[in-house]
Amino acid sequence: MPEKKSEQDPQGESKPEAGPDQPIKPKKELPDMEVHHHPNVHHKPKPWKEYFLEGLMIFIAVMLGFIAENIREGINNREHVRELVSQLIRDLKTDTMQLNQIYREEHKILNANDSLINLSQQPPDKKNNESLLRLIIISHNMWPFHYSSGAIAAIKNEIHLKQFSNSDMIGNISEYEKHIDLLQTVQQITLQYQRTYIDPFLLRHVGVADLNTAFSDLPLKNPEMRYLSQEDMNQLGGDMVLLRINTNELLRDNLWVKADADTLLQYIKKQYDLEEN
Repeated sequence: MPEKKSEQDPQGESKPEAGPDQPIKPKKELPDMEVHHHPNVHHKPKPWKEYFLEGLMIFIAVMLGFIAENIREGINNREHVRELVSQLIRDLKTDTMQLNQIYREEHKILNANDSLINLSQQPPDKKNNESLLRLIIISHNMWPFHYSSGAIAAIKNEIHLKQFSNSDMIGNISEYEKHIDLLQTVQQITLQYQRTYIDPFLLRHVGVADLNTAFSDLPLKNPEMRYLSQEDMNQLGGDMVLLRINTNELLRDNLWVKADADTLLQYIKKQYDLEEN
Protein backbone atom coordinates (compact mmCIF):
# COMPACT_ATOMS: atom_id res chain seq x y z
CA MET A 1 0.00 0.00 0.00
CA PRO A 2 1.22 3.46 -0.72
CA GLU A 3 2.38 5.44 2.34
CA LYS A 4 0.44 8.48 3.35
CA LYS A 5 2.38 11.60 3.33
CA SER A 6 2.52 13.69 6.43
CA GLU A 7 0.70 16.95 6.31
CA GLN A 8 2.75 20.06 6.53
CA ASP A 9 1.81 23.20 8.35
CA PRO A 10 2.07 26.52 6.65
CA GLN A 11 5.68 26.92 7.85
CA GLY A 12 6.64 23.75 6.11
CA GLU A 13 7.00 21.59 9.13
CA SER A 14 5.53 18.21 8.82
CA LYS A 15 2.96 17.06 11.25
CA PRO A 16 2.93 13.50 12.30
CA GLU A 17 -0.14 11.61 11.56
CA ALA A 18 -2.40 10.94 14.42
CA GLY A 19 -2.35 7.39 15.31
CA PRO A 20 -5.38 5.47 16.37
CA ASP A 21 -4.45 5.90 20.04
CA GLN A 22 -3.28 9.53 19.82
CA PRO A 23 -5.91 12.29 20.25
CA ILE A 24 -5.95 15.04 17.77
CA LYS A 25 -5.04 18.36 19.45
CA PRO A 26 -7.17 21.29 18.41
CA LYS A 27 -5.47 24.18 16.82
CA LYS A 28 -4.73 27.05 19.22
CA GLU A 29 -6.30 30.32 18.32
CA LEU A 30 -4.55 33.50 19.28
CA PRO A 31 -6.78 35.83 21.40
CA ASP A 32 -7.80 39.08 19.93
CA MET A 33 -5.61 41.83 21.26
CA GLU A 34 -7.48 44.69 22.96
CA VAL A 35 -6.29 48.19 22.52
CA HIS A 36 -6.64 50.38 25.63
CA HIS A 37 -6.88 54.09 25.17
CA HIS A 38 -5.62 56.07 28.17
CA PRO A 39 -7.89 58.93 29.11
CA ASN A 40 -6.58 62.37 29.57
CA VAL A 41 -5.80 62.57 33.37
CA HIS A 42 -5.08 66.22 33.44
CA HIS A 43 -7.91 67.95 35.52
CA LYS A 44 -8.65 71.54 35.42
CA PRO A 45 -8.20 73.18 38.89
CA LYS A 46 -11.45 73.87 40.81
CA PRO A 47 -12.50 77.42 41.31
CA TRP A 48 -11.64 78.81 44.77
CA LYS A 49 -15.35 79.21 45.48
CA GLU A 50 -15.83 75.43 45.42
CA TYR A 51 -13.01 74.92 47.96
CA PHE A 52 -14.49 77.63 50.14
CA LEU A 53 -17.97 76.06 49.93
CA GLU A 54 -16.63 72.61 50.88
CA GLY A 55 -14.74 74.05 53.85
CA LEU A 56 -17.78 76.01 54.92
CA MET A 57 -19.97 72.90 54.83
CA ILE A 58 -17.47 70.97 56.97
CA PHE A 59 -17.27 73.84 59.45
CA ILE A 60 -21.07 74.05 59.67
CA ALA A 61 -21.35 70.27 60.22
CA VAL A 62 -18.78 70.38 63.05
CA MET A 63 -20.46 73.38 64.65
CA LEU A 64 -23.90 71.77 64.48
CA GLY A 65 -22.51 68.65 66.16
CA PHE A 66 -20.89 70.76 68.85
CA ILE A 67 -24.11 72.73 69.44
CA ALA A 68 -26.18 69.54 69.58
CA GLU A 69 -23.79 68.04 72.14
CA ASN A 70 -23.97 71.20 74.26
CA ILE A 71 -27.76 71.17 74.13
CA ARG A 72 -27.86 67.51 75.17
CA GLU A 73 -25.40 68.12 78.01
CA GLY A 74 -27.36 71.18 79.14
CA ILE A 75 -30.61 69.19 79.28
CA ASN A 76 -28.93 66.41 81.28
CA ASN A 77 -27.37 68.94 83.68
CA ARG A 78 -30.67 70.71 84.28
CA GLU A 79 -32.38 67.41 85.00
CA HIS A 80 -29.57 66.42 87.38
CA VAL A 81 -29.82 69.76 89.18
CA ARG A 82 -33.57 69.35 89.61
CA GLU A 83 -33.05 65.90 91.13
CA LEU A 84 -30.46 67.23 93.58
CA VAL A 85 -32.47 70.24 94.72
CA SER A 86 -35.60 68.08 95.03
CA GLN A 87 -33.66 65.77 97.35
CA LEU A 88 -32.39 68.81 99.26
CA ILE A 89 -35.97 69.96 99.80
CA ARG A 90 -36.86 66.58 101.27
CA ASP A 91 -33.76 66.63 103.50
CA LEU A 92 -34.50 70.14 104.77
CA LYS A 93 -38.09 69.25 105.58
CA THR A 94 -36.87 66.19 107.50
CA ASP A 95 -34.36 68.36 109.39
CA THR A 96 -37.05 70.91 110.23
CA MET A 97 -39.35 68.25 111.65
CA GLN A 98 -36.49 66.92 113.78
CA LEU A 99 -35.58 70.42 114.98
CA ASN A 100 -39.18 71.13 115.98
CA GLN A 101 -39.31 68.00 118.12
CA ILE A 102 -35.93 68.77 119.69
CA TYR A 103 -37.02 72.34 120.46
CA ARG A 104 -40.10 71.10 122.33
CA GLU A 105 -38.09 68.61 124.36
CA GLU A 106 -35.34 71.10 125.19
CA HIS A 107 -37.97 73.51 126.47
CA LYS A 108 -38.99 70.80 128.93
CA ILE A 109 -35.34 70.46 129.93
CA LEU A 110 -35.05 74.22 130.43
CA ASN A 111 -38.13 74.24 132.68
CA ALA A 112 -36.64 71.35 134.68
CA ASN A 113 -33.36 73.29 135.00
CA ASP A 114 -35.19 76.31 136.41
CA SER A 115 -37.26 74.23 138.84
CA LEU A 116 -34.18 72.32 140.00
CA ILE A 117 -32.27 75.55 140.67
CA ASN A 118 -35.17 76.83 142.78
CA LEU A 119 -35.48 73.53 144.67
CA SER A 120 -31.75 73.47 145.40
CA GLN A 121 -32.20 76.64 147.48
CA GLN A 122 -34.46 74.82 149.92
CA PRO A 123 -33.22 72.67 152.83
CA PRO A 124 -33.06 68.91 152.13
CA ASP A 125 -36.43 67.34 152.85
CA LYS A 126 -37.65 63.79 152.24
CA LYS A 127 -40.94 65.05 150.88
CA ASN A 128 -39.01 66.77 148.08
CA ASN A 129 -36.90 63.72 147.17
CA GLU A 130 -39.22 62.49 144.42
CA SER A 131 -39.49 65.92 142.77
CA LEU A 132 -35.74 66.42 143.09
CA LEU A 133 -34.96 63.08 141.44
CA ARG A 134 -37.51 63.56 138.66
CA LEU A 135 -36.16 67.01 137.80
CA ILE A 136 -32.58 65.72 137.73
CA ILE A 137 -33.57 62.91 135.34
CA ILE A 138 -35.27 65.38 132.98
CA SER A 139 -32.22 67.67 133.09
CA HIS A 140 -30.12 64.63 132.23
CA ASN A 141 -31.96 64.16 128.92
CA MET A 142 -30.23 64.83 125.60
CA TRP A 143 -31.73 65.43 122.16
CA PRO A 144 -28.85 65.56 119.65
CA PHE A 145 -29.52 66.88 116.15
CA HIS A 146 -28.23 64.88 113.16
CA TYR A 147 -28.92 66.67 109.92
CA SER A 148 -29.53 65.02 106.53
CA SER A 149 -26.29 65.63 104.65
CA GLY A 150 -26.78 63.50 101.51
CA ALA A 151 -28.10 66.14 99.10
CA ILE A 152 -25.76 68.84 100.44
CA ALA A 153 -22.71 66.62 99.91
CA ALA A 154 -23.86 65.78 96.36
CA ILE A 155 -24.41 69.44 95.50
CA LYS A 156 -20.92 70.31 96.75
CA ASN A 157 -19.50 67.68 94.40
CA GLU A 158 -21.44 69.19 91.49
CA ILE A 159 -20.65 72.83 92.25
CA HIS A 160 -19.06 73.17 88.80
CA LEU A 161 -22.52 72.98 87.23
CA LYS A 162 -23.64 76.35 85.93
CA GLN A 163 -26.96 76.18 87.78
CA PHE A 164 -25.07 76.00 91.10
CA SER A 165 -21.93 78.04 90.42
CA ASN A 166 -23.97 81.05 89.31
CA SER A 167 -26.31 80.98 92.30
CA ASP A 168 -26.36 81.69 96.05
CA MET A 169 -26.89 78.02 96.84
CA ILE A 170 -23.44 77.37 98.31
CA GLY A 171 -23.56 80.54 100.41
CA ASN A 172 -26.88 79.50 101.93
CA ILE A 173 -25.62 75.97 102.56
CA SER A 174 -22.47 77.32 104.24
CA GLU A 175 -24.58 79.43 106.61
CA TYR A 176 -26.76 76.43 107.39
CA GLU A 177 -23.79 74.18 108.16
CA LYS A 178 -22.08 76.89 110.24
CA HIS A 179 -25.02 77.06 112.65
CA ILE A 180 -25.29 73.26 112.69
CA ASP A 181 -21.64 73.05 113.76
CA LEU A 182 -22.33 75.58 116.52
CA LEU A 183 -25.38 73.64 117.68
CA GLN A 184 -23.46 70.37 117.79
CA THR A 185 -20.60 72.01 119.70
CA VAL A 186 -23.01 73.18 122.40
CA GLN A 187 -24.49 69.69 122.48
CA GLN A 188 -21.05 68.25 123.21
CA ILE A 189 -20.47 70.77 126.01
CA THR A 190 -23.88 69.96 127.50
CA LEU A 191 -23.09 66.26 127.44
CA GLN A 192 -19.78 66.94 129.15
CA TYR A 193 -21.53 68.98 131.86
CA GLN A 194 -24.01 66.19 132.46
CA ARG A 195 -21.20 63.66 132.91
CA THR A 196 -19.24 66.03 135.12
CA TYR A 197 -22.01 67.41 137.37
CA ILE A 198 -25.19 65.35 137.27
CA ASP A 199 -23.80 61.81 137.13
CA PRO A 200 -21.55 62.12 140.23
CA PHE A 201 -24.46 63.65 142.22
CA LEU A 202 -26.77 60.76 141.31
CA LEU A 203 -24.19 58.06 142.04
CA ARG A 204 -23.41 59.55 145.46
CA HIS A 205 -26.92 60.31 146.68
CA VAL A 206 -29.35 57.91 144.95
CA GLY A 207 -29.63 54.15 145.55
CA VAL A 208 -29.45 51.63 142.71
CA ALA A 209 -33.12 50.67 142.82
CA ASP A 210 -34.39 54.25 142.85
CA LEU A 211 -31.94 55.25 140.13
CA ASN A 212 -33.04 52.40 137.88
CA THR A 213 -36.71 53.19 138.49
CA ALA A 214 -36.24 56.89 137.72
CA PHE A 215 -34.39 56.30 134.44
CA SER A 216 -36.96 53.67 133.43
CA ASP A 217 -39.69 56.31 133.84
CA LEU A 218 -41.53 54.16 136.39
CA PRO A 219 -43.44 55.44 139.46
CA LEU A 220 -41.14 56.29 142.37
CA LYS A 221 -42.10 55.24 145.90
CA ASN A 222 -40.45 57.36 148.59
CA PRO A 223 -36.97 57.50 147.04
CA GLU A 224 -34.16 57.97 149.49
CA MET A 225 -31.40 60.55 149.00
CA ARG A 226 -28.28 59.47 150.87
CA TYR A 227 -25.77 61.77 152.55
CA LEU A 228 -27.55 64.84 151.20
CA SER A 229 -26.58 68.11 152.89
CA GLN A 230 -27.36 71.75 152.25
CA GLU A 231 -23.86 72.15 150.87
CA ASP A 232 -24.60 69.39 148.34
CA MET A 233 -27.82 71.16 147.36
CA ASN A 234 -26.00 74.46 146.91
CA GLN A 235 -23.39 72.76 144.72
CA LEU A 236 -26.13 71.17 142.66
CA GLY A 237 -27.79 74.56 142.21
CA GLY A 238 -24.56 76.11 140.90
CA ASP A 239 -23.97 73.23 138.51
CA MET A 240 -27.51 73.53 137.17
CA VAL A 241 -26.97 77.22 136.43
CA LEU A 242 -24.20 76.20 134.01
CA LEU A 243 -26.41 73.55 132.46
CA ARG A 244 -29.26 76.00 132.04
CA ILE A 245 -26.92 78.37 130.15
CA ASN A 246 -26.17 75.57 127.71
CA THR A 247 -29.83 74.67 127.37
CA ASN A 248 -30.64 78.26 126.45
CA GLU A 249 -27.87 78.21 123.85
CA LEU A 250 -29.23 74.97 122.40
CA LEU A 251 -32.65 76.57 121.99
CA ARG A 252 -31.11 79.64 120.37
CA ASP A 253 -28.98 77.62 117.96
CA ASN A 254 -31.95 75.44 117.14
CA LEU A 255 -33.88 78.52 115.99
CA TRP A 256 -30.92 79.68 113.88
CA VAL A 257 -30.67 76.33 112.11
CA LYS A 258 -34.43 76.27 111.46
CA ALA A 259 -34.26 79.79 110.03
CA ASP A 260 -31.40 78.74 107.72
CA ALA A 261 -33.38 75.71 106.57
CA ASP A 262 -36.37 77.91 105.80
CA THR A 263 -34.17 80.37 103.90
CA LEU A 264 -32.78 77.53 101.79
CA LEU A 265 -36.25 76.17 101.07
CA GLN A 266 -37.56 79.55 99.96
CA TYR A 267 -34.50 80.17 97.80
CA ILE A 268 -34.84 76.78 96.07
CA LYS A 269 -38.52 77.37 95.42
CA LYS A 270 -37.77 80.71 93.77
CA GLN A 271 -34.52 79.91 91.95
CA TYR A 272 -35.40 76.49 90.55
CA ASP A 273 -39.18 76.79 90.30
CA LEU A 274 -39.78 73.80 92.56
CA GLU A 275 -42.50 73.24 95.10
CA GLU A 276 -41.87 71.88 98.59
CA ASN A 277 -43.26 68.40 97.99
